[in-house]
Amino acid sequence: MKGFGEKVVRFRIPILIISLILLIPSVIGMIKTRVNYDILYYLPDNIETMEGQDILLKDFGKGAYAMFIAKDMDDRNAEALQKELEQIDGVAEVIWYNSIAGELVPQEILPEDIYDFYHAEDSTLMAVFFSDTTSADSTMDAIEEMRKVAGEKCFLSGMSAIVTDTKIMVENELFTYVAIAAVLALIVMSVTLDSFLVPVLFLLSIGMAILYNMGTNVLKGEISFITMALAAVLQLGVTMDYSIFLYGSYKEKKKENSDHKEAMAEAISATLNSVVGSSLTTVAGFVALCFMTFTLGLDLGIVMAKGVVIGVICCVTVLPSALLLFDRAIEVTTHKALNLSFKKLSGFVTKYHPVAIVVMILLWIPAIYGYNHMDVYYKLDSSLPDYLPSVQANKELSENYDMASLHMILIGSDVEKKDIKAMVGEVESTAGVGKCLGMDALTGSLIPDEVLPDEVTGLLKSDEWQLMLVTSDYEVATDEMNSQIEGISDIVKRYDPEGMVIGEAACTKDLIKITDKDFAVVNTVSIGLIFLLIMFVLKSVSLPVILVAVIELAIYINLGLCYYCGTVESFIASIVIGTIQLGATVDYAILMTNRYKTERLAGYNSRQAAANALTSSAPSIITSALGFFAATIGVGIYSDVDLISSLCMLLARGAVISCITVMLILPAMYILFDGVIIRTTLGMKSCIGKKSHKNNIGSGDLGVTGGEV
Repeated sequence: MKGFGEKVVRFRIPILIISLILLIPSVIGMIKTRVNYDILYYLPDNIETMEGQDILLKDFGKGAYAMFIAKDMDDRNAEALQKELEQIDGVAEVIWYNSIAGELVPQEILPEDIYDFYHAEDSTLMAVFFSDTTSADSTMDAIEEMRKVAGEKCFLSGMSAIVTDTKIMVENELFTYVAIAAVLALIVMSVTLDSFLVPVLFLLSIGMAILYNMGTNVLKGEISFITMALAAVLQLGVTMDYSIFLYGSYKEKKKENSDHKEAMAEAISATLNSVVGSSLTTVAGFVALCFMTFTLGLDLGIVMAKGVVIGVICCVTVLPSALLLFDRAIEVTTHKALNLSFKKLSGFVTKYHPVAIVVMILLWIPAIYGYNHMDVYYKLDSSLPDYLPSVQANKELSENYDMASLHMILIGSDVEKKDIKAMVGEVESTAGVGKCLGMDALTGSLIPDEVLPDEVTGLLKSDEWQLMLVTSDYEVATDEMNSQIEGISDIVKRYDPEGMVIGEAACTKDLIKITDKDFAVVNTVSIGLIFLLIMFVLKSVSLPVILVAVIELAIYINLGLCYYCGTVESFIASIVIGTIQLGATVDYAILMTNRYKTERLAGYNSRQAAANALTSSAPSIITSALGFFAATIGVGIYSDVDLISSLCMLLARGAVISCITVMLILPAMYILFDGVIIRTTLGMKSCIGKKSHKNNIGSGDLGVTGGEV
């Protein structure tokens, strides 16, 4: 490994030049990478609701849909607006009661309840269908154009409107996310390190790694907006440790070697050996997300695993080159670092280790209870602020039209009229259903199909399918809504086994079912992968159990607090937090455990070794946790998108909780299970029966070597 370090030192200038040149294609790749703002897009393609969306697009030329409310507008102006909206690129059709009547059918013979469906006291309702999918660029562009055309007195609700508003918000906030994370991380590093310039170099190196990572996403074609918003912040938080370790190793080697280039070569070698093992657990946590059926996990997992690998590469190439280039400037900007001693804490924790074990056992009870009773939401506009146009439109739709959501039924076009009529009657008798509107229901029995022009019948009928709209009083993602969808689906299947219920509510119902399974799968895979990695790194059977148990307690406490604090988290947070927190913070435990093994092999007894390990490791653990906390807390507080805000808040809190549990509980576990550890860890059996160098230990004499920063 030293040979690699020597090559980096020798070619430091070319490395910096190449790294700067690579930023150009990275920025281009980042700009060309499409961002998907539709979470429901990541549902598996083989489920009925997604197949129905494909049928809707293929047979009817309709992708996304929205409900459009025009305020204070008479029929004449509404008709003019309808025609204007249909001219917008991306709009397939605008259905209104006038669309059904057409020029050949007198409006007077339409059923009265149809007119009432499309009208409230001071507004007119239109159903807008787009020619592409919910999150297609053409759909979002069309929505923005519709808002310009319609003006302030018009409201556009539906999933596409929500996706468009999310896009606008995230694009406006994205730069601020990165700026806040960088500034807070810079403050933390400036306090904990001994130079004002070094943290800047850290951020430049990590920033390059982030740009490389985001630029290479162009090979994927597109990424989700959650991945785009979180990738930079997470990559900064989880890879900052590697830079800190390199700098610490470099300072140590400089004391031993007068040639700073030789010192850097040795530091690169030492860093590479340590960081590779450490980064593997973080990568494993993100890889576990790739096992989700809901492929948003695959999207985030691939990007973040790639980001960690790129972060390691930049840490041992770009950063040392920059440190050497600015070596003199670093010496000029050196200041006294934060100096903390953890001897008293180590003495307290090891002296009262039985109390720590009892506390751990007692904490599991409320932690598991809170974890199992935390509330999560699946309704996507719940994550958005009330002032957004789409949220206001949904409220308007519910208040004025008693329509909280809209389903679509696809049923074979060969189903007889009498069966359609019977099915509509059953659907409308289902609890919470308002209207069931298809071609036959809209025109009534007085108007035969032969009278209607093709442009009218084509709205809701194709060669193989006919489309019906079902209004619902229930909110998406509620138990009542899910029961309603099941009931409607059962009715439809009786009349046509191939028939199906589709739409946002039906997709969300599938989302709930799928992510419930994903939750268990991701947890199992992440624990399994990290367990195997710890077993390989520490060469032990018992230590992985102890370390994972301590971090899992921290995870359960973190998520359990959501219940006790009365917060409702997004379903995504409940799935990914556990695996990210485990992968990113188990390094704290590995760091301390390596030191514990070293101290035991050096001849200290379990209590002394635990105290030494805590005292020497605590500064690094706290610095790492503070860095992760700083990179996420600011975004969590700032963001108006709750999906992003809640994830960052939970990650920030998780870093602190993991830090505390590792420092207060893990040393007690060493002492309690010392006999098991030395008998199940390769190379530690020599510690059996070995007497300690020191027979006594007290708060003033811990047998600690080093441990202050």
